[in-house]
Amino acid sequence: MSVSRHSVSATSEGSPSQFTSAGQEPTLQQAQSTEIPKPSLQALKYLDEIVPEEDFKYVMFDDQLVTVSDAGKELGDVTVTVEPTRYKGLECFLIHANSHGSIDGVPCGTSIVCYVSKCLETLEQQHHEYVKLDNCPLDRKTFLVRQSDNYTINRVITQGEDVQRITKNIPVEQMRGFISEGSNLLLHRLLIEKRMDDDLQFISFDSDTNLCPVIYKSLDERTQTVEDVELRVYGVERTINSTVDLPTTWQSYFMNDGHLTNRVQVGSPVTFKLAKVPVRIERDEETPKPVFEKKRLNWEEDMQMHSRFVDRKEELKGDHASYMRHHPELRALLADFLQFLLLRKPDDVIAFAADYFSAFSTSMPDPSPFLASNAPTPFPASRTNTRIDELRAPTR
Repeated sequence: MSVSRHSVSATSEGSPSQFTSAGQEPTLQQAQSTEIPKPSLQALKYLDEIVPEEDFKYVMFDDQLVTVSDAGKELGDVTVTVEPTRYKGLECFLIHANSHGSIDGVPCGTSIVCYVSKCLETLEQQHHEYVKLDNCPLDRKTFLVRQSDNYTINRVITQGEDVQRITKNIPVEQMRGFISEGSNLLLHRLLIEKRMDDDLQFISFDSDTNLCPVIYKSLDERTQTVEDVELRVYGVERTINSTVDLPTTWQSYFMNDGHLTNRVQVGSPVTFKLAKVPVRIERDEETPKPVFEKKRLNWEEDMQMHSRFVDRKEELKGDHASYMRHHPELRALLADFLQFLLLRKPDDVIAFAADYFSAFSTSMPDPSPFLASNAPTPFPASRTNTRIDELRAPTR
């Protein structure tokens, strides 16, 4: 196979440099493209429903694969690791991916170091790609970092002796639902752990860091033989729909525990394959919560509870009696009120009590004696007492 700069780069995820999409020089059409892609509501809902303590519990492990040609020749190796770490004090994941090998004797490869938050937000990513052609080696480095209000992208593209430097900033609000090359590796594992019901549209970069839609969809299950062992694998298809170039599609297959078994870029003669069956991820057996039947409680028949009831009853009675002994005025006050209440027999006892005890309030102003000079009684509610006329009659 004849290898040129374009052919090697265009293999992307289907070659030892296959973690990213095809590489081309910026065009006027790209510069004029101003449409800002947006993720679908289903994709944003999927991100919002992530429960880190549960969904990421079994995605932290290593993958080791080999790169093979369509003729079955081994071309290189691939490693992907995901581990917990901290980035500027924030708990997150460190994703490290390496793909190195040679195609037709031309060394090429990709390296990704990415910090991803627990909501799949890319905090920082270093992405390095190279193709060591004798006449014109290509080296491309992309550095992405999240600032407080924007993402800064710095690129250094070296082709032979020509060095091109590009810097641009993208507001954070335009990067909602953004999936970088590093977070894509974690998202694939998550899609096996937490299956998607429908196709999900996020946003990502094409080879020239132009924002564009990226579609994830489920593939039919199939079997894959590794070391004479038949594995049931589950597929996810990823398609980057560049606004200035042709779509690029990758198909990846995983074991049910998330281990990558196969990855290929559609149309590429190079494939990632699992050479050795990995140790399956052991899952913790969750003990079911015990269920206790609700039983009717008869405390009177329970000697312990009945004893506690009697003790508490005697304790309260003694406390109340002690309070009454220390406040003898309370007994006289209540006796006067009850005597007055029974004498007046008002229909509205609460209003009567409010009027009666308002005389003892320090927060209410003293009423003028002239305000009630025409009232037959200082308790208006007692006017409904049928015996009031008898009480007013002079004593003979």
